[in-house]
Amino acid sequence: MASSRKTDFCKNEDCPSSQELLEYQTGDIERERGVDIRIHMGGCEFCAAEAEFYSRFPQISDDAEDEPSEIPEPLFELAQALLSDPHGKATALAARRLMSKSFPTKIF
Repeated sequence: MASSRKTDFCKNEDCPSSQELLEYQTGDIERERGVDIRIHMGGCEFCAAEAEFYSRFPQISDDAEDEPSEIPEPLFELAQALLSDPHGKATALAARRLMSKSFPTKIF
């Protein structure tokens, strides 16, 4: 029997902000708040994935440069596919292309 429970992969009002997740990932957050965020991520796949993103793709400090940097091409392609495909048909393909460009695997 299929489950009728719908899972939404998105932020909700209980989620920490992206800035808090970045500070959590870099260790620049108060200990008590970090514990709260870790507990939250145990039950929130979206926030756990966002924190994982920050660990794989470190963000540039605001002090590093005044001009915004360009979006990496694979990430731009994914965003473009998501925005141009409201029904999500191209999403899986674009995500696979992004992952293959970002994390190439070696076959031995």
